[in-house]
Amino acid sequence: MRLSDLNALPREAAERELGRCCASARWSAAVAARRPFANVDELCRVGDEVWWTLEGGDWLEAFARHPRIGERAAGWASDEQAGARHASAATLQRLNALNHEYERKFGHVFLISATGKSAEDMLAQLEKRIANDVATELKIAAIEQSKIMRLRLEKLLSPPQDPPRRG
Repeated sequence: MRLSDLNALPREAAERELGRCCASARWSAAVAARRPFANVDELCRVGDEVWWTLEGGDWLEAFARHPRIGERAAGWASDEQAGARHASAATLQRLNALNHEYERKFGHVFLISATGKSAEDMLAQLEKRIANDVATELKIAAIEQSKIMRLRLEKLLSPPQDPPRRG
């Protein structure tokens, strides 16, 4: 999709497309309402600006649509978590156990901008962050969501890649 396509979409369709980048309904509606955007940088800036005006419940709504680190993911999350695909069984078991412990403690999925990180890197962050208090961890997760959102906005507006030619 091109930026001009996003700018021209009806409101509901724009909210749906933006929702692929951040699952907070209030975020999608507020960003869609700020169209048209002159460029991707402006869209990302507005996305961040809107994100930081939202409340904790909106953040939790966005977090809830993320798969656990180390579990099978679909769509962009699959690419983002590629570093977990080749993790050892021991690392995946530890991620699984700590994911559940984290969720019991904080009430939401462990969120990390996983792009470019190995399973071991993500596990190290999980082990470190599980010691945080609830307020600190909510803020860190929101920062990570903001990073993911920016990457996904850029992906949304990236031209599709042609498949490699054979022959």
